[in-house]
Amino acid sequence: MQLWLILNRLLVFKLSSAMLGPVEIQELLTKLDLRPTKKLGQNFVHDANTVRKIVKSAQLSAGDCVLEVGPGLGSLTLGLLPVVSKVIAVDIDQRLLDQLPITVNERAPEFLDSLVAIHADALELKSADLSIQPTALVANLPYNVSVPVILTLLSEFPTIKKLLVMVQSEVADRLAASPGTASYGAPSVKMQWFMDVQRLGNVPRPVFIPVPNVDSGLVLGISKAQPVTHVSREKVFKVIDAAFNQRRKMLRSALATWAGNATKANTILENAGIDPKLRGERLSINQYVAIAEQQS
Repeated sequence: MQLWLILNRLLVFKLSSAMLGPVEIQELLTKLDLRPTKKLGQNFVHDANTVRKIVKSAQLSAGDCVLEVGPGLGSLTLGLLPVVSKVIAVDIDQRLLDQLPITVNERAPEFLDSLVAIHADALELKSADLSIQPTALVANLPYNVSVPVILTLLSEFPTIKKLLVMVQSEVADRLAASPGTASYGAPSVKMQWFMDVQRLGNVPRPVFIPVPNVDSGLVLGISKAQPVTHVSREKVFKVIDAAFNQRRKMLRSALATWAGNATKANTILENAGIDPKLRGERLSINQYVAIAEQQS
């Protein structure tokens, strides 16, 4: 036990000494002549405690291959590399991606071989683009595309069994919401297809450069068995989208266009064992599956 504590403290010290602080972040921004943009969601973490919290909360193991979307200047990357076998860092900004291996080589050279840097749009990334498949998704995601990125990657990479993302606080609430709650929406239901999701703590604004105008939160996801059904995920998701496109309407009205008309929607819902007068925000993923199966 004493040896374990010593090794753990050495690892913590190593992580702390390698990480980027506010001074290092500013120096890199100056070096790259980079002005962070809201369009790309460029808010860079400079706080070592926040990075450690993310890495610890992700429940990673030494054998994990982590997909990190938007590594930015490398704050989180430097925290991930010592605890997993591989980090696949995907960024749409070529300047940042070119700098990332340089930063890792300067601050943690022993882990440089564990880094794979890929210039790509995460929304267009395909399984065939990677020589090794990720087992975890850990990222500080751009606020404006966080939900599409998460759902796209979970669809494209079924090997992802763990997820820890930092997103806008309201988005974190939606991703982890339960049926019948105010935050429950289409993203909440779709996440239920892939994972059991838990809302973790908030992340204070001052740990970012530049400081964002919104609060951030952490979301943990652990894979689960997907619903057993003969219909495709795409068909189930179409039902979900139809229900929440008119979320204030009763399901028999909200699903009228999807089903063909309100009468058909009413029949489908009754055959699925669901009250047509309910709203979509009351249903679980399994109930949406039951609806989709009635029209297959």
